[in-house]
Amino acid sequence: DYVVTRYVARQETELGEAQAEHTESMVRIFRAILWAILWVMVALFILSNQGVNITSLIASLGVGGIAVALALQSVLSDLFASFSIFLDTPFKVGDYIQFGNQDGVVEKIGIRSTRMRTMQGEQLIVPNQQLINAEIQNFRRMKRRREVMSIGVVYELTSETLKAIPNMIQNIVESVEHAEFNRSHMASFGDSAILFETVSFVDVPDYPTYMDVKQEINLRIFEKFEQEGIGFAYPTQTLYVQK
Repeated sequence: DYVVTRYVARQETELGEAQAEHTESMVRIFRAILWAILWVMVALFILSNQGVNITSLIASLGVGGIAVALALQSVLSDLFASFSIFLDTPFKVGDYIQFGNQDGVVEKIGIRSTRMRTMQGEQLIVPNQQLINAEIQNFRRMKRRREVMSIGVVYELTSETLKAIPNMIQNIVESVEHAEFNRSHMASFGDSAILFETVSFVDVPDYPTYMDVKQEINLRIFEKFEQEGIGFAYPTQTLYVQK
């Protein structure tokens, strides 16, 4: 009990009160199972010391246990899946995760299921067995976000202007807080535009901050191109008629 209390207290300090509540519930189940096994063994030892033949009793307990396990197969699968989540900790309360075509913020990790709050606002209840068998993306543990941006400019620009565009974009990205420049190149000749590809990173995983940084970069690029007379391309067709 002392070790369990210290462990739960440490979990509450490191992971927060909500996750510590899940840890405490898991520990209570572990402790109840171990106490049940201990008392069954004690009872069997007492009966054995009293001269009772416990072989048939143990056999009947084994058969009964198999019958109960078969009847409660789905419940036990979710229970052991909950133990797996507790021990492996692929996510915790407050994490934003995605699995399959579902995503949301984890609100509670229960014995049989995990409750999530989706971006639309509804609560999603997922059996633990389904979660441990799925590929989970934990966005809360993301250290930074990678952004790939494609910009199309018109063909009427001079070669000197085209050569200057990557440096313009680099200076803009480096001037924005939380943004880290990686590269910028003239990537290809499109049907209606010359395409530039820029790769950058945002050094915080928070999605609203990521969108703020992305917006600031886009606005500064638009302003810079407007000052330099660089036109953004859009789908156009030129029809030549020969007489």
